[in-house]
Amino acid sequence: MWANSAKILGITRTFAAVALAVAALGFAACADTSDGTAPGNVIGEAGALGIHTSQAEIDGDALTLDQILARGERLFTASFNTLDGAGRPETTDVSPNNFRAPRTFPDNFNRISGPDANSCSSCHTIPRLGGGGDNATNVFVLADRLEFVNFDGGEGDGLERHTLRTVGNERTSVSLFGSGYVELLAREMTADLHAIRDGARREARQSGAPVTAELTTKGIDFGRLTAHPDGTLNSDEVEGIEADLVIRPFMQKGTIISLREFAVKAMNQHFGMQASERFGDTVDRDGDGIADELSRGDVTALVLFQATLPAPAAARPQRDANREAAQRGQALFSSLGCATCHVPELPLNSPLFSEPNPFNPAGKLQAFEVDDPYTVDLTSLNDGGLRRGADGAIMVPVFTDFKRHRMGDVLDNEALEEEGVPTDEWLTRKLWGFASEPPFLHNGRATLISEAILAHGGEAQPSRDSFAALPQQDRAALIEFLETLQIPPETAETRAESPRPYGLEISPVWAALGGGLAGALIALACCLTALRLRKVRGGQ
Repeated sequence: MWANSAKILGITRTFAAVALAVAALGFAACADTSDGTAPGNVIGEAGALGIHTSQAEIDGDALTLDQILARGERLFTASFNTLDGAGRPETTDVSPNNFRAPRTFPDNFNRISGPDANSCSSCHTIPRLGGGGDNATNVFVLADRLEFVNFDGGEGDGLERHTLRTVGNERTSVSLFGSGYVELLAREMTADLHAIRDGARREARQSGAPVTAELTTKGIDFGRLTAHPDGTLNSDEVEGIEADLVIRPFMQKGTIISLREFAVKAMNQHFGMQASERFGDTVDRDGDGIADELSRGDVTALVLFQATLPAPAAARPQRDANREAAQRGQALFSSLGCATCHVPELPLNSPLFSEPNPFNPAGKLQAFEVDDPYTVDLTSLNDGGLRRGADGAIMVPVFTDFKRHRMGDVLDNEALEEEGVPTDEWLTRKLWGFASEPPFLHNGRATLISEAILAHGGEAQPSRDSFAALPQQDRAALIEFLETLQIPPETAETRAESPRPYGLEISPVWAALGGGLAGALIALACCLTALRLRKVRGGQ
């Protein structure tokens, strides 16, 4: 009996082992989606990214939205290494043609001129993943034009003598929460301004006389533009944006059009991870031995992860006294003129975020390069409690006008012009969520909100002076209101709704096949075991 029982258990274990092996093969296959190298399948050292995502996978709906967002989060949190292609030993800045003498280990990292970090999440982490950074993670914008800054006036410094102020523009990292809504607002405003421009051109051609058009969209005044019968344009009276009338809602100078443009530039500047769409397919532009460091699909996944980060929402003070003060502060915010630039709400007609952005500049994936841009309804993921206007538009409490303004002497502290923007001009800071991201101002020098307000000058001087003249109680009330503009803390519910960890992606087809076959084999093993047990008992 015991001998027969042992045989039966052996047969059962064999079938169970086969079933588990089949199931394991199914799960392994679903993780291997691109180049055959999945995380955990390499013995020894491997790249942090593991696998790449092709744009074809996204365009062909081979991946679910959860899987795409999980891959984007993986890119956002990965600590890139040499095997990923991190570093740019033979190139500087974002130009594919700015070469330098190779900078290799141990000169492969430079806190000033870059590469200056290992992961997006190194800097975008306050108050949680996707947020901003404090002074410890400040970056030096435009310093990556230099080969290897060490302040000795040598070749690495471009044979120039630099100080921390002149080598680059020191900036804090800002939050990405709600950035999908921000980009959509900018797209709609750009489309409106272009429609006004094109209408003025048609009218000028038909009438044979110059036509001056008011550039107003979503209640924001961007000045005027004059069209001439010959098709030329006079943009001398355009205010706060470039003459091309494209709203650039990202970077503190308002120089970046889209999350995709931001991602491609930042990946190269901070990590030396070069996107094929910018530097060329199969091209090892930076001379590190690795080509195609970021595929088009990789960048799309990263963009969608950032675009779908939840919108900030106003926090409700706990105590009655604080709630009353915040309400009074909100009224003061408007009466002092702060809301003229920090416009509390802007209407968004459509929450459908399509990628790529139709206004992307050259060197970034263009809309015509994909058959059907990937589209996500942001409100289906997280609407942040955004209210609807009378016309059905989504009212986005972004607290900006998307314009650049002259901000006076205190904030005119940078030595280098970025993209031709005067050093005293700044894009109106988006205030939603900002209270969760101390320190404040473009370089993090203000540790208090009141310090940031008092640093305002230029076009904001009257509002600044009115704030300074308020009784202490009213100043405190205004600050109390501003402190309600927060990024909601992560909760158990939001963690549960977050995408699956990257290594646990499961294709429904493979899951069904692997699970079904494994289940059938286990059932067969159980049947055989039962039959053999009946024979043993009957023989007794």
